[in-house]
Amino acid sequence: MDIMDYMCIPLGYLMKWCWLLVKDYGLAILLFTLATKIVLLPVSIWIQKNSIQMVKLQPEINQLKVKNHGNTDLIAEEQLKLFKREHYHPMLSMIPLILQIVLLLGVVHIIYHPLTYLFGVSSSDVRAIAEYLGVNTSSSSFQLALVEAFQTGELNAQTVVAGVDPAVMARLSSKVGAFDLHFLGLHLSTVPTDTWGWYTIVPILAGASSWLLCHTQNLSNVLQHEQGKLNKYGIMAISIALSLYLGLGVPIGIALYWIASNLFSIVQMYLLNVAINPKKYVDYEALEESRIALANMKAFGQEDKKSEAYRANKQREKADLKRFKKIVNKHVVFYSEKGGFYKYYKDLIAELLARSNLSIHYITNDPNDVIFEVAKEQPRIKPYYVSLKKTATLMMLIETDMFVMTTPDLNKYYLKRSFIKSDIEYVYVPHDMMSVHMSFREGAFDAFDTVFCVGPHVEKELREIEKVYNLKAKTLVRFGYPLADMLEEEGRKANAEKTETGVKEVLIAPSWQEDNLLDSCIDDIIKALYSDEYKIIVRPHPEYVKRFGSAMDELIKRYADYDENKLSFEMNFSKNKSIYSSDVLITDWSGVATEFCFATKRPAVFVNTKMKCPNPNYTKIGLTPVEISLRNQIGVAIDKEDVCNLAETLRGLFDNAEHYREIIEETEKNHVFNHGCAAKAGAEYILHALSQKKKNKK
Repeated sequence: MDIMDYMCIPLGYLMKWCWLLVKDYGLAILLFTLATKIVLLPVSIWIQKNSIQMVKLQPEINQLKVKNHGNTDLIAEEQLKLFKREHYHPMLSMIPLILQIVLLLGVVHIIYHPLTYLFGVSSSDVRAIAEYLGVNTSSSSFQLALVEAFQTGELNAQTVVAGVDPAVMARLSSKVGAFDLHFLGLHLSTVPTDTWGWYTIVPILAGASSWLLCHTQNLSNVLQHEQGKLNKYGIMAISIALSLYLGLGVPIGIALYWIASNLFSIVQMYLLNVAINPKKYVDYEALEESRIALANMKAFGQEDKKSEAYRANKQREKADLKRFKKIVNKHVVFYSEKGGFYKYYKDLIAELLARSNLSIHYITNDPNDVIFEVAKEQPRIKPYYVSLKKTATLMMLIETDMFVMTTPDLNKYYLKRSFIKSDIEYVYVPHDMMSVHMSFREGAFDAFDTVFCVGPHVEKELREIEKVYNLKAKTLVRFGYPLADMLEEEGRKANAEKTETGVKEVLIAPSWQEDNLLDSCIDDIIKALYSDEYKIIVRPHPEYVKRFGSAMDELIKRYADYDENKLSFEMNFSKNKSIYSSDVLITDWSGVATEFCFATKRPAVFVNTKMKCPNPNYTKIGLTPVEISLRNQIGVAIDKEDVCNLAETLRGLFDNAEHYREIIEETEKNHVFNHGCAAKAGAEYILHALSQKKKNKK
């Protein structure tokens, strides 16, 4: 006996019981199909609950995709955490298909072997009878041929078969002779391709039943309803094709089982939806909102692959990659994810060019990066446009002495250290003045060799991280934050140009993470401040506009009739005028707060929304993040419930403006290294490190 024989023993008993009960083989197949659905009902209930769990998680998954768009590794990692948290098993969705295949194979085997499973004839007797008739036992349908021989009289009770008990032959002659394989005028052992004619109705019915099952599942199955069109209609096409194949190439009895199984599955699905109603467990309103946010995010800035610009950029990328790879002895390479990141490198690169004859190789994922215009004035800057997808591959194969980047999480996700040059020095340059143990994911800097530190807080945090996690000590450069110097200069210019009107300018500049001001209390803030006393400027985070464009549009529409001299929305992110001209900033956990306060020497109001905390394990380090400690130093922190009293809070800040100026100046002095000369310190380190590498090569 092979594995199929063992598997079919219980199924064979079930089929035999059904046949003995109804005395009609076609009805027996229908009853058998129903019985399997009942036996497997606990599994179906389990799958229904698991499917509901998946759909229940879908809003969170969609928001993950919105929040981490483009970072497929992180999305997969966070999604797996969600599955573990909710005890969801992704592979359970495969169980119905596996069971259906197992049952189908079992039914095929049983229908092809009625002597074994319905009449209990031993395999040795079946082989002996087949040899007597000269029937090839390797054929899948040889037992059906034996059944036909008994029914036509070619085999009967008087037939003597060597090795077979005459009593067996007599029993078979009586029972098999009366065994009717007809159902609704069709012979259940017939294969439609052997006869065609009316039998072609069977594959049509099989295909139609599969279409009906898939159609109803797409409409009403809790999980299938939420799938994309490709998934829905791909499964439908495969299922219909399989059904047509079964209907054409196997006996009618097997197709009858398949048709009945599809129809019973439809009934079962609706019964389960009544018994375990998904609407009781799934927040469909949140699901729809998350789906819209995901669609808006995907649509934002989506390239038209048929456009001239897209084709031109692909050709440009190909040429730039070729040019980059041709250059040998690249000493330093800068990498920028976005065009706006050049501002973090600007002064550092200027110092390098002024102090050496070094060529700066600059890779950017933005075809419109300002670096291409800068390079026209400075020939030693060599810019290259490389898409994010190609950058991941390029970095693994790169050869240079030093690689400088503002992107954390090196070696954790899609950006890896070089596979072919192990001694590249990877340098992290900061793009904010915050802490590194809470504002970044755990292990975000582990793969870097060198980190340029904004101030003493970063230096302390990184050393403590190395101690807690037993990591190799990095080179920590007392760098600073060149952008702060530039912002401060811009702030001085804005102050000099500002005209006092008696109206205080209030800048609302929130972050874009969960529970930000725009999603939680913007209406209350505007209500508290909208008056002749203030000019309110709402400046959303660019990522918020990108990911939640429809919500932003709705907010602007809601206040369309308000006086624009009292309330305006600043959507042009290429200019920072409001950051310097405003008298006070209202934010949540945005990094813009330190930039505003240090540049203007004016305080901020921090609203205590849900804390932005990419690393929930930050408490292991034992140091208070500056995001928390600075809130009541360079301004004042309030709870969301207290925004109704904002006008009073602002008056207190304005009345103590000089006091806050002194505190902010002192805080900046203690918070940032090399105030006014950060770029110089960074350039000196890079040139010294490259010089040492050159000496070591000799």
